[in-house]
Amino acid sequence: MKFAGFEWDEGDWLKFSKHGVTHREIEYVLLQEPAVMPDPNPDEPRMRAIGKTEAGRYVFLVFMLRKVGSQTRLRPISARYMHNKEVDRYEEQN
Repeated sequence: MKFAGFEWDEGDWLKFSKHGVTHREIEYVLLQEPAVMPDPNPDEPRMRAIGKTEAGRYVFLVFMLRKVGSQTRLRPISARYMHNKEVDRYEEQN
């Protein structure tokens, strides 16, 4: 997945901070090679990603890719740490 940078929406920071996920963790996860899949949201083309932070915590992310001029930017929409059951299920499948 190639993109030129991030596009941050200040309104989304309330959601991220509510779940305790930091700006740095979100960027770190998305700059690695997270597992990416389409999001079933019918209103706009979103993607889901699962990846690990530097500290080894699993994060579930929702994001979209946006064209800004000739560049593609990644806009995080939602982020939260995964629950143990989710991590166990994810690790069983991979």
